[in-house]
Amino acid sequence: MFKFPYGFSDFYLLRTENYFYVDRTSHIRLIEEAGNQLFFFRPRRFGKSLVLSMLENYYDVAKASEFERLFGELAIGQNPTPKHNQYGFVSNRC
Repeated sequence: MFKFPYGFSDFYLLRTENYFYVDRTSHIRLIEEAGNQLFFFRPRRFGKSLVLSMLENYYDVAKASEFERLFGELAIGQNPTPKHNQYGFVSNRC
């Protein structure tokens, strides 16, 4: 049974704590093809922070060992891009 993640924007928490997640990972390939400068504009409460958290977990080299756990069942996990887990991030979270 899935839990409903109202108000969460932490992709890692959603995937590891069995929360319901609508798979938007198929868009990663499109984002990579779009270019270097992206502007995410959507209304409030539309999932912008969750998308950025998903991208952070996808590209973060520190999460490479958990790639299968986080993305294995999702669209991008079945056909990952060459850039997955290739970048290091400095988290601003406390």
